[in-house]
Amino acid sequence: MLDLFAEDDPWQEPLAAGALILRRRARDITGQLMQQIERIAARNPFHHRITPGGHRMSVAMTNCGALGWSADSRGYQYSAQDEFSGQGWPAMPQTFHRLAEECAREAGFAGFNPDACLINRYEPGAKLTLHQDKDERDLRQPIVSVSLGLPAVFLFGGFERGDATQRVLLEHGDVVVWGGPSRLRYHGILPLKAGIHPLTGAFRFNLTFRRAR
Repeated sequence: MLDLFAEDDPWQEPLAAGALILRRRARDITGQLMQQIERIAARNPFHHRITPGGHRMSVAMTNCGALGWSADSRGYQYSAQDEFSGQGWPAMPQTFHRLAEECAREAGFAGFNPDACLINRYEPGAKLTLHQDKDERDLRQPIVSVSLGLPAVFLFGGFERGDATQRVLLEHGDVVVWGGPSRLRYHGILPLKAGIHPLTGAFRFNLTFRRAR
């Protein structure tokens, strides 16, 4: 009998109510996405932000869109300008916006219109501790997260920092969407293991789309 689905076709993997992994969903456009990241970083270079507690984040970041997310001694906030350059953030590429809107719709969140895209760059050893995305004005809007490059272990927990977490391997082209009853779940990334990816070299990149305002 003919197998109608190739072994590497995209598929959906539920995480929790309102949370879904779209495996390999962005795989066919990862080259375009990386080209856009390079253009954005040429205008707004990656920086290691300093947390309100004075710690240097191991993840380097930049932003695109009407608003950008940042951390400094004042706390965590969205702003229309980068505090390093004093300039507005680069515009969000249409390729980014379309991917985020389509993935949100496929996960059950129609009408998602992101105005901010946080771009994180991980090198070996970089991590993201468990946290909630709660600086956005409308928490009814989902989060859409796109993985590029080296694989990473995604932690997806509960509504308290000490709750048990799922450990899920995210690979090149995977997209995670969470919202609704899962919108305020804690999540993070374990320290990145060293490796070389054909497209991104020794790095992992992550695009996180939000509706901030």
